[in-house]
Amino acid sequence: MNSATELVIFDCDGVLVDSERLAVRVDSALITELGWPLTPRDIAQRFVGHSRQYMREQIEHHLGRPLPDNWQGPFEQAYWDLIDKELTAVDGVREVIEHLAVPYCVASNGSHYKMTRSLGRAGLLALFTGRMFSADDVARPKPAPDLHLHAAARMGVPPQHCVVIEDSPFGLEGARTAGMRTFGYTGGVNTAEQLEGPGTRLFQDMRELPGLLGDAILPGITRR
Repeated sequence: MNSATELVIFDCDGVLVDSERLAVRVDSALITELGWPLTPRDIAQRFVGHSRQYMREQIEHHLGRPLPDNWQGPFEQAYWDLIDKELTAVDGVREVIEHLAVPYCVASNGSHYKMTRSLGRAGLLALFTGRMFSADDVARPKPAPDLHLHAAARMGVPPQHCVVIEDSPFGLEGARTAGMRTFGYTGGVNTAEQLEGPGTRLFQDMRELPGLLGDAILPGITRR
């Protein structure tokens, strides 16, 4: 690595919690019912990593009409039922977090409520108390760099000393624009081809991450 790592910034959905596989199923049913037939794969390619507002704007553009204020209402309960029933932490990520030798945080386009509930369901919430940052906190969500820069500023670390772990092209774009080093996790719903980009290192298994982070990891964890 070219410079010392002083902060690791994790995305939430798809990186800390394995929620994207569940969300694309629900969103596929929702958007198809609204009149735009999209498969879970289509959803992953178009919307994973973006905010719900971005999704709404794209649906309205495609349909040529505004959506009602409660457009997600009929599916909101279905989503949370699925989260409460099936959500787990991404395999291997807890061990990585517990062995970090530097500060870490989470920066997500999701709301604080969504992060809190999802991390709580996956048993990770206690690890991120006081270090959760949402797109609700900034003017522009990912792929703008605002959220990553906000998280770094709040944690007191210059961007060039931050490492960002993302699973979407939009999150990686935001981190690169912020001047941070990027690692793309390909073990979720997005392919390696979607996550490729200048200076971004791809990996498929969280157990590979300690070997990539180097001195940011404490002794005692297996490094591939």
